[in-house]
Amino acid sequence: MTAIEIPPARRPGPRAWAELILAEGKMVVRDTAGLLIPLGMPLLILVMNGLGSAGATTADGVSVFERYVMPVVFTIVIATVGVVNMPSFLAYYRRSHVLRRLAVTPANPGMILAAQLVVSLIQSAVGVAIGMAAAMLFFDVGVPERAGTALAVFALAALTMYAIGMLVAAIAPTGNAAVAIGLALFFALGATGGMFGPTENLPEPLARIGEALPFGAAVQAVGRAWAGADQNPAHLLALAAAAVLSTAVAVKCFRWE
Repeated sequence: MTAIEIPPARRPGPRAWAELILAEGKMVVRDTAGLLIPLGMPLLILVMNGLGSAGATTADGVSVFERYVMPVVFTIVIATVGVVNMPSFLAYYRRSHVLRRLAVTPANPGMILAAQLVVSLIQSAVGVAIGMAAAMLFFDVGVPERAGTALAVFALAALTMYAIGMLVAAIAPTGNAAVAIGLALFFALGATGGMFGPTENLPEPLARIGEALPFGAAVQAVGRAWAGADQNPAHLLALAAAAVLSTAVAVKCFRWE
């Protein structure tokens, strides 16, 4: 009896990847609140703070708008997308058994993670571009003095927020739970990290804790790069440690079903 050879399954090619990313993008666009909040809320905060801090400078002569407002706005964009939006989609996919069905096809569930990451990066880039354009047009803000450093720091901050988002997706049983956990984390990190005012206005112990957490560390590191100041290694280490720890726990706890 001749054995029948079953050809190996073909791996998804570039076209399959493009279609999956496009499908994920359509899902994000259809989620009106998830699309508009990361783009609209930072822009509103930028305008409100820009009007309130016009002409104000720090003790070393740096514009308060550039040192604090712009970094806070950019951090809000990546934190909203990474910590709130992305986990809700992944938790919903697991709850509705989309990931389980994908697990038996050449398009394995890992592709969903990659596609979501790409879409999240695009959404974050759009939010940052809108904020940057508004700052340049209405508040005469220039580009960062250390553009390369600012870009690298921002990339590290985005990676950290997405890692935290993966952790939320790993432990949240449903999409609604993911949104609730993500929002709680977002406001907790933001409140201690400068979202509602410079950390210098907080009590000293709380300010130090806030700067050691991902939101505050991102604001401080991006602000220093924007102003052309030297980086504080503690902020970069805080971001890297949060990214590594969140990823490790997410990998350990994540379930496709």
